[in-house]
Amino acid sequence: MRAILILAEKEIRDGLRNRWVLGTILSFAGLALSLAFLGSVPVGTTRAGELTVAVAGLSSLTVYLMPLIALMLSYDALVGEFERGTMLLLLSYPVTRRQVVLGKFLGHLVILAVAVTVGYGGAGLFLVWSAGGELGGLGAYLAMMASSVLLGGVFLALGYLVSVLVRERSAAAGWALGLWLFAVVLYDLALLAVVVAGGDALEAGGFLALLLASPTDAYRVLNLIGDEAVAAVAGLAGAAAEAGIEASVPVLAMAAWLVLPLAVTLLLFQRRDL
Repeated sequence: MRAILILAEKEIRDGLRNRWVLGTILSFAGLALSLAFLGSVPVGTTRAGELTVAVAGLSSLTVYLMPLIALMLSYDALVGEFERGTMLLLLSYPVTRRQVVLGKFLGHLVILAVAVTVGYGGAGLFLVWSAGGELGGLGAYLAMMASSVLLGGVFLALGYLVSVLVRERSAAAGWALGLWLFAVVLYDLALLAVVVAGGDALEAGGFLALLLASPTDAYRVLNLIGDEAVAAVAGLAGAAAEAGIEASVPVLAMAAWLVLPLAVTLLLFQRRDL
């Protein structure tokens, strides 16, 4: 465990030197504060708390930003070390390959968690202050922050899987961007096509299963449908009532998307020739 923590600390220091931490914090804070300033109109019409409105807006935008940042952090985590010739040096120390992967992953996950905590947390404090201390929607906002970190962990794991499968950083970058495009854009377009083609033949349960098969859509389900007030602001109150799913279902779906790619990465890295 000590070796994993040391490697995680190294990744965090590297992130600070590369200004990844500052960049992600500013990205999340800017996104949240922009929505805070623009969210006064829906607050006045729906009488929803500002935090509730922020959850509805941030959930829709985080699903695009978080996967991209996570993939850019992780796509060269392993293949980059091979290209620079530092992987042999790293493994010459008393660390195992499993510790290398887990240590790097933990360090990158901490970077995302700090960015979300400072960026979204700071914006949340501003929203509470601007609302005169009103805490309505605080639970949903905190859940959105936690699930955003989980979503980031999912795409970190997928980025590590890409990094162990390819032999060049340029190829890893291309695959990472392609993965982002498919997961965030193309899958939803394909799902829309299935709904249009299937019509009434596609049952609500089947549609929900297709949604939960994607980590980004599972994130949307958790944050936009899981809370009644947020669902009302997002215009999904009817869908929320019809779905009636427990919050644990999309969380488990996202957790599976984190664990499985990371486990495959560990297996492939153990077998990869140096």
